[in-house]
Amino acid sequence: MNRLETYSQLAIPADSRILYYVIDGLGGVPRIPGGPTELEAAKTRTLDRLVGEGSTGLITPILPGVAPGSGPAHLALFGYDPMETLVGRGVLAALGIGFDLRPGDVAARINFCTVDTTGNVVDRRAGRIDTSVGAPLAERLDAIELDGDVECFVRHVKQYRACVVLRGPGLDGRIADTDPQATGVPAKAPEARHSDAQATAALAAQFIAKAGEHLADQAQANGVLLRGFDTYKPLPSMVDLYGLRPAAVAAYPMYKGVARAVGMDVFAAEDGIDGLAKATRDAAVDHDFVYVHYKTTDSRGEDGDFNAKVKEIETADRVAERLLENDFDVVMVTGDHSTPAAMARHSWHPVPVLISGGPCRANAGGDSFGETDCLQGALGTFPSMDLLPLVLAQAGRIGKFGA
Repeated sequence: MNRLETYSQLAIPADSRILYYVIDGLGGVPRIPGGPTELEAAKTRTLDRLVGEGSTGLITPILPGVAPGSGPAHLALFGYDPMETLVGRGVLAALGIGFDLRPGDVAARINFCTVDTTGNVVDRRAGRIDTSVGAPLAERLDAIELDGDVECFVRHVKQYRACVVLRGPGLDGRIADTDPQATGVPAKAPEARHSDAQATAALAAQFIAKAGEHLADQAQANGVLLRGFDTYKPLPSMVDLYGLRPAAVAAYPMYKGVARAVGMDVFAAEDGIDGLAKATRDAAVDHDFVYVHYKTTDSRGEDGDFNAKVKEIETADRVAERLLENDFDVVMVTGDHSTPAAMARHSWHPVPVLISGGPCRANAGGDSFGETDCLQGALGTFPSMDLLPLVLAQAGRIGKFGA
């Protein structure tokens, strides 16, 4: 019996209600030696109060020393082993916009890009075109037809991003990205990473060529880069595993996608205090597990702006105050990964976590929500994929193992 099967068999029904609040890119590092991290510099009255009522610790998203992507980091938070449960960004993008993926479909994320007359990529994001430009271009590409018994669907996601879904017999998504991750060079070919994917890679190459023809009249978005190829394979849902009625509150398609991948009902929201609060209030009516995602802490970290990330954490704290109006029995707060402003990217550093509600042990150290105090917390440092079972246990939803 594997890990998920064990937890599934131990899951028991309860009337408890859980808030699972994820502040994206929460963790950080000091910008000067001995100084505070962004979280430690922020004024977080609500989160500090929860620390005094619960237990804290640190979580490792993937493996020590490994910086995670948002997809695997979230799957780990939802209890799935991120090393075994790999879901490509294309599948998450398609699920995120509500596309009806079917088992065996191959999906990839599209970045509209700018290509010069020599075929070199000069802008990987086509000047970050607005949705008002990107959406009609995605509709244009949806008319592309490919050889053989294969359907091709193109849907807009946001701004310069879209996704393409291939549907037909014998498809295989084990294909390398075409994004060169640099400018002044041509895009890469969609190379098969397994012999079974060669035919699908050829279809992807045909799609790219036809996309270029359809976009030839565009000054900026005159090409496409494909990323995150994957074949859709449904995951066991949190409904079936734990008997939960789970909901997600998120503004960005990627996070809606990962929520749908694990069986959550999605409530769209604006990424701000009022929008997240209203959607959470709506979700809490008929659901006993509500995941809420706050994005812009991660964005400011990737900008390399320490002070702006501090302000976003303070806004996230005010969001938490509003979320708690829904009288959840157990509250969990963490980030999917660390995004230190000093590094301006995702990092491998363990992420602060707190659990409030249920039978909690007292922390040994300080009573504020920050990296240093969480290092001394009662929960210790543990893998992200073990967080959900701990929260379920706090909520009285995991039974005894053995006689």
